[in-house]
Amino acid sequence: MRFVSVLALVALAGCVSSARVHRLETRLAAAEAAQAKAEFEQHNAMTRVEALLERLAGAVGELTEANRQADDLADQVAALQAKLAAQPAAPPRPKRSGPDPTKVYGVPIGQAPVRGKATALVTIIRAGEYACPFCEKVRPTLDQIVATYGDQVRIVYRTFIVHPQVATYAARAACAAHRQGRFWDMDKVLWDETFLKREFEPTQIDALAARIGLNPQRFLADVTGVCVGLVEADQAELTKFGVGATPVFFVNGRFLSGAQPFSAFAALIDVELDKAKAVVKTGVKPARYYEQEIVNKGLPSL
Repeated sequence: MRFVSVLALVALAGCVSSARVHRLETRLAAAEAAQAKAEFEQHNAMTRVEALLERLAGAVGELTEANRQADDLADQVAALQAKLAAQPAAPPRPKRSGPDPTKVYGVPIGQAPVRGKATALVTIIRAGEYACPFCEKVRPTLDQIVATYGDQVRIVYRTFIVHPQVATYAARAACAAHRQGRFWDMDKVLWDETFLKREFEPTQIDALAARIGLNPQRFLADVTGVCVGLVEADQAELTKFGVGATPVFFVNGRFLSGAQPFSAFAALIDVELDKAKAVVKTGVKPARYYEQEIVNKGLPSL
């Protein structure tokens, strides 16, 4: 009975010892697995750190090269500036001479369209074209001048083209209409249709000429014939007096540039009216005043 109990105890001790060994082996395996995982993660981390360090080293190298290039460029700029500073200053470019507003220029009327009476003591020569926004902008001002001064002022419409690709045919068309006594009708549709719609094609302008009742055969003959030379002659003559842009005005020969307000025109008109009235009192006929006192006595060119 005692022998059996001893054997049982020995067997139990063996079982206990085996279970503990198993547990220790399991813990050891877990520890080894954890250590292997930690070593693997550490290795990966080191790999990433090394890659990052390589990229940083490359970026530092690129930055260093960029700084070097920037320094080289700065040196080149400084050298160029020093070279330019050592050179003598270029003489100022001469300014383009233009008409003197204090002088009187004898700009002739010729055969140009005239708005107003021949007895008007103030003649305003307008140089313009049908593609010029400021020529269109000043139209109400010219209407105001006519409404304010009546028969004392007349406006002469002469052609000066600054947009030849689009404004040339319109100018010739206005010339052709003028030769049929219909300038003002053509002038209106050229502004209201051609300019506002930006439809400068010859066929469209020809249609406008037909709409206002111009003789089509005579219109086409003039627009491609005599009006070519007349428009060019206007351009050449106005250039001789220093016109280089539009709109330009000569108020009894006094130069005024741009789409000026009514007050700017009125200041000149009032002065010129007083001068003209004084001369007329000496016996000069009003209808002869502009030709005799402005064209004949004014400057013949710039």
